[in-house]
Amino acid sequence: MSPTALRDIAAAVQTAPRKSRVAVVAATDAHTVESVVVAQRDGLIEAVLIGDQATMAQRLEELGQNPGDYTLVAATSVGESLAKAVELIHAGEASIMMKGQVETGQFMHAILDRANDLRRSRLLSVAGLYELERYHKLLAVSDQAVNPYPDLDDKRAVTDNAVGLLHTIGIACPKVAILAAVEKVNPAMRETVEADALKQLNRSGQITGCVIDGPLSFDIATMAAAAEVKGYDSEVAGDADLLIVPDLVCGNVLAKALTGLAGAITAGIVVGAAVPVVLVPRSAEASDKYYSLALAALTALERA
Repeated sequence: MSPTALRDIAAAVQTAPRKSRVAVVAATDAHTVESVVVAQRDGLIEAVLIGDQATMAQRLEELGQNPGDYTLVAATSVGESLAKAVELIHAGEASIMMKGQVETGQFMHAILDRANDLRRSRLLSVAGLYELERYHKLLAVSDQAVNPYPDLDDKRAVTDNAVGLLHTIGIACPKVAILAAVEKVNPAMRETVEADALKQLNRSGQITGCVIDGPLSFDIATMAAAAEVKGYDSEVAGDADLLIVPDLVCGNVLAKALTGLAGAITAGIVVGAAVPVVLVPRSAEASDKYYSLALAALTALERA
């Protein structure tokens, strides 16, 4: 499968013979509970809600659900909720971890804690998929949420993580654009030097499974007409599957511009952990949470 829309990912999960179980940490806020209820109703996942039992039951009833139809695991604190989610992962009773009403820092600390044995990649990163009306296929962006100022080694790990995710959803050889403001290497602009280094690592066979070009500006990476006007000839130009941003600020601004102004539908997960991690802000659109769960579920199924 090479999806052209996020609904393709959801459809692939819905037709799978088994469902991935999601351990929802501190599942007491209405937005999170609603998102997993809809995803379970549509056959994307099975939810394991962890937290205060009475509050979780109340949230389900407010949504017209029978709490008896869901697996509820009692926890008296956020710390206990996190610990029980980790236990479920290691016991094979859940294959996805999702943030509920818990601070992002505390949630991520539990994943990074060596004692919990959930870290698999050199570093964790967020990879997002964006479905845009004016782009001809799904566009991935990384890393827009975890690593503030990645160096060359970090960017290599971010690229490996995101490329692995794209392989999982059926894109066999992603076209990767390493973003910068210009297309030429400028020693005064570190991001251009590192972009060229990643390209050379790809050409020498040290980064595989993708085609990398960089440094590339956003317009050349995503618009064939811009590449033609500027005389830039590249397999990636105008047809990128994945954009690797220079730093978290660029990634954050780009992600919010794509969703807030360009109206993108999106899905995103944390990659590099033992299981897919859903870390969607409570302020996100309902569709973002829905498709993020679908993406996590497909990733979990492919790993099994």
